[in-house]
Amino acid sequence: MFIEVVKSKIHRVTVTEANLNYIGSITVDEDLLDAANLIANEKVAIVNNNNGERFETYIIKGKRGSGVVCLNGAAARKVQPGDIIIIMSYALMDFEEAKTFKPSVVFPDTATNKLI
Repeated sequence: MFIEVVKSKIHRVTVTEANLNYIGSITVDEDLLDAANLIANEKVAIVNNNNGERFETYIIKGKRGSGVVCLNGAAARKVQPGDIIIIMSYALMDFEEAKTFKPSVVFPDTATNKLI
């Protein structure tokens, strides 16, 4: 049996931009992606702590060290710059493996989106 578990999480990061006129996705600083074990085009769930919105999209690499967290396309309507969000990805794994699996969790500085 396989179950879906949290694989990676960027907990409480600040939205820096919302770009409605883009095809779609979330652009994230590559330093944050590396730290959280996330990759470009990976599906992620987004939770907006400011307004309760929950939605899914995929990742685009942002400039390393920039602190960028930009929601693009329709997702831009679900956030405002300055909102605090959580970015999560999930993985399917064997039930026994899941019992001991440890997700990658990152807690960036919400003022700069830099790693603490």
